[in-house]
Amino acid sequence: MVANTSKELFILGITRQGKTFRPSDWAERLAGVMGSFRPGGPQPGSHLQYSPWCIPTSIGALKCVIVHRDLRDYNVMAWDFCVNFAKDNDLQVSDTRPLAVGGEGSVG
Repeated sequence: MVANTSKELFILGITRQGKTFRPSDWAERLAGVMGSFRPGGPQPGSHLQYSPWCIPTSIGALKCVIVHRDLRDYNVMAWDFCVNFAKDNDLQVSDTRPLAVGGEGSVG
């Protein structure tokens, strides 16, 4: 389970069965939907940028989204959307940054 003290939640692009999640741009899509959720609220054009609270990235070959816990304080429904996305798609979630896929301390 994910610890509540961590400042970041990592949604990993790999299912609990170890399969790569598709489509390949899922992380960018999820982060794009969350673009308006940001410190200070939505601004003109904010939908064209990723929120600092929901950032797509890659760790090695693994796509992931880093969701900052400040999002939960700002808008719990937006936080729940991200968490439920991971649950609904059976994605692995971590409160620590994974090192890589296939190595020591790795995911999968």
